[in-house]
Amino acid sequence: MIPTEKFKNVIEKYQYIFFDAYGVLKNNKGLVEGIEQTFAHLEAERKEYFIVTNDASRSPKQLAESYHRLGLTVIDNERIISSGMLAKEYLDLKVNDGIVAYLGTEDSAHYIESSGLRTLPVKEINELNIEQVNALVLLDDEGFNWFEDLNKTVNLLRKRTIPAIVANTDNTYPINHKEVSIAIGGIATMIESIAGKRFIRFGKPDSQMFMFAYDLIREKKPVSKREILMVGDTLHTDIIGGNKFGLDTALVLTGNTQAKDAETRIHSTGIVPTYICENAVIS
Repeated sequence: MIPTEKFKNVIEKYQYIFFDAYGVLKNNKGLVEGIEQTFAHLEAERKEYFIVTNDASRSPKQLAESYHRLGLTVIDNERIISSGMLAKEYLDLKVNDGIVAYLGTEDSAHYIESSGLRTLPVKEINELNIEQVNALVLLDDEGFNWFEDLNKTVNLLRKRTIPAIVANTDNTYPINHKEVSIAIGGIATMIESIAGKRFIRFGKPDSQMFMFAYDLIREKKPVSKREILMVGDTLHTDIIGGNKFGLDTALVLTGNTQAKDAETRIHSTGIVPTYICENAVIS
């Protein structure tokens, strides 16, 4: 069995901590028990921390408010770095005018609405406006009719040569301890295969996600990658993404990777974290 280390001992070596959200800080029951103590310790030690998440379902402000409702009030929107922020940056740089069609909720559309372009859900695209559609963004797995709007999305991509942007690369997300639901990344893979197109994807494990976070903290002061630790529960996103970007990584066993199969998964994938911790709680 691979030995685990105490999370407190691990983070003492770093000045900046990047946390994944689901499976690290919270789960289907709410906050991971005792996680408030971790952030109290980070505040006391004056260590910087950020939530680096593939969740593009809500704006950073709304995500921060969701933690506040759970009792974790120290997290503000400036500490949340979402893959949706990268989608917005792409649109700002690459799409100058026209309509951006999207799959997702109105809350998830926050990212593209703030770019100054006209945004419409896929269900509102029709023969009168389809020629004005200059981009498609896949944001969330809710907020649309799966049958009608997914078919409409496929046909939109057949009729228009436009960039399709996926703001969350996750294929699934856990809805309870034993079950998962299809995430927008999984939906995107299906549509990509049917339409025969290559989509632009933002989120872990892509290094651009880590570069975005890295650049944000370097705007305030010079930072070495050796000062940053990435904490996650998933080998194929958090850990391999952090490893590829040159960060040390800590795998916690409170989410997608359970203690009973961690060793098998690490050996079968070849994805090796710098540390393994039972959880991200400082006790």
